[in-house]
Amino acid sequence: MGLRPAKTFRKPDRQPWSRFSKSKPRKSYIKAIPHADLHQFRMGELKDDFDVVVDLVSKDPIIVRDNAIESARQTSNKHLEITIAGAYYFLVRVFPHHIIRENKMIAGAGADRLQKGMRQSFGRPTDKAARLNRGTEIFSVYSYKSNVEHIKKALKKAQRKLSGEYSVVIRPRVS
Repeated sequence: MGLRPAKTFRKPDRQPWSRFSKSKPRKSYIKAIPHADLHQFRMGELKDDFDVVVDLVSKDPIIVRDNAIESARQTSNKHLEITIAGAYYFLVRVFPHHIIRENKMIAGAGADRLQKGMRQSFGRPTDKAARLNRGTEIFSVYSYKSNVEHIKKALKKAQRKLSGEYSVVIRPRVS
């Protein structure tokens, strides 16, 4: 069937039942954690003479699935590799802690005899996501002032992969 649409879980006002404990498994709400889609958090090389930091910042509180963050990371990093190779350091600032659960339902003829509906519908873990507040930095790119236009274009491409509204913030690097 594939992934559920993001509109089914992206509102951050819901309770995050994502407790997972290796040392005390009986206290865990979630018995198993789904695999991670986001593997790489740092790209490029951090140099001491970088003088600007460009951030992608969320405008509203939202929940973003980890495969969307990974897709945005790949798109923007690819653009930066092509345009300013070796002159940037790309950093993913968020980590997907939030576990998305799904109460799978069977559809079709005779399905009513196979399932219990919404009785004890806590759901099974299916995916991971990151909970973002207003003003949360998702990506940061360190580079030179001459590369700001390329970085802005790369982060605009990343914005299209993420649900919600974001802004690009440019600030000088304080070392």
